[in-house]
Amino acid sequence: MIRYFYKILKPVIYTAINLIFIPVITNAQILPEMKYPKDYFQWPLALKPEIVANFGELRPNHFHMGFDCRTNLKQNMPVLAAAEGYIARVKIEPFGFGRCIYINHPNGYTSLYAHLNDFFPELEKYVAQQQYLQKSWKVFLDIPANLFPVSKGQFIAGSGSTGGSEGPHLHFEIRETKTDKVLNPSLFGFAIPDDIAPDVNKLALYDRNLSTYEQTPKLFNLKKIKGVYGTLPDLLTINSDKVSFGINAFDRCTASANRNGIFEALLYDNENAVLGFQFNKIGYEETRYLNGHIDYKLRSNGGPFVEHLSRLPGYANDIYKMISGNGVINIADDNIHRIKIEVSDANGNTSIVQFKIRRDTNLVKKTDSAISSPYQQKEFYPGFINIFESKKIGFYLPEKCLYDSFRFQYKEIIPKTGNTIYQIHNINVPLQTAFPLKMKGNIPPSLKNKVVIERFWNAKSDFEKAVPVSVSNEEWFVASFREFGNFQLQVDTIPPTITPMGFKDNMNTAKLNRLAFVVTDNSKGLKNFSATLDGKWLRFSNDKGKTFIYIFDAMCQPGLHELILNVEDIVGNSTEKIYHFMR
Repeated sequence: MIRYFYKILKPVIYTAINLIFIPVITNAQILPEMKYPKDYFQWPLALKPEIVANFGELRPNHFHMGFDCRTNLKQNMPVLAAAEGYIARVKIEPFGFGRCIYINHPNGYTSLYAHLNDFFPELEKYVAQQQYLQKSWKVFLDIPANLFPVSKGQFIAGSGSTGGSEGPHLHFEIRETKTDKVLNPSLFGFAIPDDIAPDVNKLALYDRNLSTYEQTPKLFNLKKIKGVYGTLPDLLTINSDKVSFGINAFDRCTASANRNGIFEALLYDNENAVLGFQFNKIGYEETRYLNGHIDYKLRSNGGPFVEHLSRLPGYANDIYKMISGNGVINIADDNIHRIKIEVSDANGNTSIVQFKIRRDTNLVKKTDSAISSPYQQKEFYPGFINIFESKKIGFYLPEKCLYDSFRFQYKEIIPKTGNTIYQIHNINVPLQTAFPLKMKGNIPPSLKNKVVIERFWNAKSDFEKAVPVSVSNEEWFVASFREFGNFQLQVDTIPPTITPMGFKDNMNTAKLNRLAFVVTDNSKGLKNFSATLDGKWLRFSNDKGKTFIYIFDAMCQPGLHELILNVEDIVGNSTEKIYHFMR
């Protein structure tokens, strides 16, 4: 009897099993599992493995490129080599990584440790010697392979908060040594408990007859019912025949409230896979492509991060995999399309979003105003060199500068005082590469080398030195920028200022362990800072670009000393200060 029922039910059972496992099999085929060593690297801290940020997390103008490892809000926690190898490079810079160590491993990977405080004593001594030899605190040192071998678990530095860090933690990366591409460390088997599927909060709906920069998407809150996220209403309608989608989502580890980035997402139309993206491997030269992966306009106006489930025309990074299209779905057939989105973390925990969409039957035919002929005036397109010229300014956008098309806007503003302000579009359109901008100016010959172009928008401003160029007996000034905004030509003749902190001329410094100076400039940028003690170069640090600090070392012996500081801004205005002190 049992055998009889099994024979009858066998096709049904097999069909049910296949239905259960088809999404997993399809998922694996579409976005293959990356096979990295799972037990090679140990946790780089003598602490319980916990992260406060993961690989691919969305940040301003870049993807986050590794783990931010928790140090319990403390500095100088022991940082350990994740595997045997040798110290290959050391970087020290005011922003970015701050103080950083690279370790090359014999299996073809490189581990990176950033925002550090002091290195282990032998390395600290070597780096200081190189800084004095190069007469530069900021260094990027290639270190001979046999100089500093390390074993797995060896102490290499104290954790800190140097560089671009906003609080104590360790930034940790794993890279391919050969390509220097950064790999997702979540795929290397670290013991970080995670059995929680990503949270998917919102769905964004786009009319893809328009540029993504010339619309505000329809946002739908998602509700989870019986384990599946859905929209209210279940059937969406839109007055368009071409649509795309985006999601606002984040991931969490077990017993952690931190909102991390998702690992991958897959889009299906009527059960057919269309497109997916995956955060597996990204190079630093590619990380700015985040601005083409998210709805940049929505985010820059205070909205949430929304990740596109379509590949914009000018997007060149390879996180996307196009299976049966670029993510733009044609619904001109007036049929109901069943849409499914699978959102997963690196441990395979998956959330599913399901809804239906149909073209509004009352559709009024639209003209493709935002994607018409590339020769139409003031229409800018990805994949083309886009040029704008007027009698007073001019610029061109390189071929790989744009992610999507837009209709360019330009305005001249004449203030009551000062030079004309040129409004070059707005900050809602991101740029992948810098563009050269030229502005006409009537500047006296003695001041031509003191010209800057200021770019500003709202409360943010930045300055670039402008190079004088003569064209047809007319004087132009050229500088490069990476964002649109308001631009104004200015002459800068004001030198930087130097302000000592807790120190004064002719002071006895016996009770001090350091000297500190704040340097400010009206153009917010310094070209050079140098210090000499009794005629010899002296190492001042400049972490986060705020305060120049000298920590007393063997260069300052007991006695009377002369300290000379020289600072220079981007157009060559300079200030020199001379101090005498007793040690």
